Amino acid sequence: MKLLIVESPAKARTLKKLLKNFVVEATIGHIKDLPKNKLGVEIENQFKPIYVILPGKQKIIKKLKTLAKKAEEIYLASDPDREGEAIAWHIAEEIDKKGERQIKRVLFHEITPIAVKEALKNPTSLNSNKYGSQQTRRILDRLVGYKISPLLWEKVKRGLSAGRVQSVALRLICEREKAIQNFVSEEYWEISVLLEAKNPPPFEAKLIKIKDQKCHLKTEDEAKKIIHDLKEPFIVEKITSKEKKKYPPPPFITSTMQQEAAKKLGFSAQKTMFIAQQLYEGIDLPEGRVGLITYMRTDSVRSAEIAIKEARKFIKEKWGDKAIPKNPYFYKNKREAQDAHEAIRPTSVYRTPESISNWLNSDQKALYELIWKRFIASQMAPAIYDQTIIEITCGDYLFKVTGSILKDYGFKYIYEETEDKDKSVILPLLEEGEKLKLKKILPSQHFTKPPARYTEASLIKELEEKGIGRPSTYATILTTIQERKYVVKDKGKFKPTELGFIVNELLIKNFPEIVDVSFTAKMEAELDEIEEGKKLPLETLTAFYEVFNQALKQAEIKMLDVKRKGIETEIRCEKCGAKMIIKIGKNGVFLACSRYPSCKNTKDFVRNENGEIVILTKETEEICPECGRPLIKKQGRYGVFLACSGYPECKYTASVTLNIVCPQCGLGKLVKQISKKKKIFYRCSRYPQCQFILWNEPIAKSCPHCGAAFRILKKQQLVCLKCGYKEKYS
Repeated sequence: MKLLIVESPAKARTLKKLLKNFVVEATIGHIKDLPKNKLGVEIENQFKPIYVILPGKQKIIKKLKTLAKKAEEIYLASDPDREGEAIAWHIAEEIDKKGERQIKRVLFHEITPIAVKEALKNPTSLNSNKYGSQQTRRILDRLVGYKISPLLWEKVKRGLSAGRVQSVALRLICEREKAIQNFVSEEYWEISVLLEAKNPPPFEAKLIKIKDQKCHLKTEDEAKKIIHDLKEPFIVEKITSKEKKKYPPPPFITSTMQQEAAKKLGFSAQKTMFIAQQLYEGIDLPEGRVGLITYMRTDSVRSAEIAIKEARKFIKEKWGDKAIPKNPYFYKNKREAQDAHEAIRPTSVYRTPESISNWLNSDQKALYELIWKRFIASQMAPAIYDQTIIEITCGDYLFKVTGSILKDYGFKYIYEETEDKDKSVILPLLEEGEKLKLKKILPSQHFTKPPARYTEASLIKELEEKGIGRPSTYATILTTIQERKYVVKDKGKFKPTELGFIVNELLIKNFPEIVDVSFTAKMEAELDEIEEGKKLPLETLTAFYEVFNQALKQAEIKMLDVKRKGIETEIRCEKCGAKMIIKIGKNGVFLACSRYPSCKNTKDFVRNENGEIVILTKETEEICPECGRPLIKKQGRYGVFLACSGYPECKYTASVTLNIVCPQCGLGKLVKQISKKKKIFYRCSRYPQCQFILWNEPIAKSCPHCGAAFRILKKQQLVCLKCGYKEKYS
């Protein structure tokens, strides 16, 4: 009997159907980990980790031990990454405590009949370097989490926690928010002219230079002076025409898949990885259960030659010779990329999204189609443009217009990157020296915009570019900082909460190196070096702890005690004149008088766009429908709500309306609610009389097509519920 052990039941189901002569069992994830109720690392004993069996895993381990005794051969086939290697090592330790058995390690980069049989023919042994890298990361994260978190409990609020990588992600979000708050918008002007040539159509050209100097217009007066000077003739000074090629993007790696799935499908990083795992582990098709994509945790753009050949064959059959380049594309990895896995691609391009759509749910189909199209596109011919650049003079002023005509779609037949939308300008047939007629001068006023808040896609891109985290960690990082209530999503973009700002400031002040971007990136690089056998775990752990322990000792003495002292503000208590301080309660942050308990005055507050404290006015014009007293605004666990000022005699409460009339009954207004599963939704204020409900955020912007009073925010687009009109939301 041959025993094959994997970590996932879904993966096990696929392999059972492919391997009739094997007993296939699943561990259902990790079987051992560091203990939850203590550090679990013997710092003085060379950082030795103390692993414990996870709850509920004793029965699984017992079963595996029994099967292992009967097995002639044992194969460990957990995922081919660091976490999978750790699972394999822990299984081996439990089923073969004396190290007497020859246990084989197999790596399934895709779960198809050919790939699985090939992997089993060429097993490897357990990889001590890869396991050492995972274990080092786990110890580093445990040291930070279990040493800093109790400090935050004592100084700020019980239940808070800090993470080695998550804290850096929080810092990036907070720094971006501060940049937005400190941003001072500046006015600038642009001037375009609408010109007419001998041949149609009329076209616009933009002013780019004045007396060979780049054009920078700061005020309307400057623009008016130029407008006064602009008089015919406008002369075509130079025409430059050239063929421009746009080459296809490489196949997906984890980060680019997460980014494009966020932009095109509106998926969170966590959702993308969950669906990708399903596609990798196996889907039941008429041909049998089979994995549809290669392993989804990778930062390599390399594809197997056999897959490239299959893609080129498919492209030729479908679009002809013209659609494929003369030679296949082999994409280069970034220097720091791990090349153990291929890029994310379909296991067979002949399993087209259309041919298997009946066996996939809508989310699986959408992600599979994205992966399939991206891989096919990566081996297609470039898109070819005819690009024409026209320079036009009017005295000292130089105008420019660029027009592009898409001559050959190439890879754009099936795939277009989000940022690469074609913006063609149709130009007339012109000649150098030709005089043009001025039809209209088009001045436009603009204001510089602050940097945008991070979306999931842009934050993943930033983390990747700065070397923070690895493909397998991005989804966890984004989920964790939201679960800890350090950040919230506002219209799909990350915004730090007051608690997030407080924790971030404390960490930066007391643990500057630990939350430093370059320091964290250096640690990631060292983990890679451990996996490659270039560095020893003890060397990395010792150097890290020396810095960390020194900072920890100082923080225990010097960290601001927010819980007892609060954070001082310049706002004065209207009752006693003392300064008010920011305190943290069970329902969030609030202002309290610094003379408490002699003065018990408190205020709820929010921050405005400039980061300034704005006290929430409690009084409203609304009247309690049950007792007739005024309603007041109160801050609760899930945000601001209305309550009767007669509490506790009258316990009436209501949600704050969005000032959008319910489209169903026309009487109530939409209110924001939070479900038992902590999901935000919107319903009519007349519930239960009116049962109208929305799961997408309503935006009070009327539809330009049908005049509907509001639209919903969906995948970064404003969508009209009435006519379906869509436009990008900014």
